[in-house]
Amino acid sequence: MSCYPNIYQVVKQIPYGKVATYGQVADLAGLMGKPRVVGYALYQVTADSDIPWHRVINAKGEVSRSSLRDGTDDLQQLLLEAEGIAFKKGKVDLKQYRWQPDFAQIDQLIEGHVTKSAQN
Repeated sequence: MSCYPNIYQVVKQIPYGKVATYGQVADLAGLMGKPRVVGYALYQVTADSDIPWHRVINAKGEVSRSSLRDGTDDLQQLLLEAEGIAFKKGKVDLKQYRWQPDFAQIDQLIEGHVTKSAQN
């Protein structure tokens, strides 16, 4: 079973105007210490998806740059700025903009998704 659906469920909970780090999403999705898996999962998301992929940044508060993304690095920063997230010297102030999730809600989402997947 793929862990990508759990990652997507967590990312969908990040509110407008907030960000989460790859590591934070990994931890919330039950993938402790595996932030790269979150990156791989989000790389699969298309721009027209309902998954707010652009709200996930690296632990330094930066958009992770990659030559494989064909310009979506710039798109990610533009989308975040459109939500009111300010960049200073290429970084987001994580103290101000980091999402502080309701852990009970996240647990329910993940457990519900796992149960639903097991039934299919």
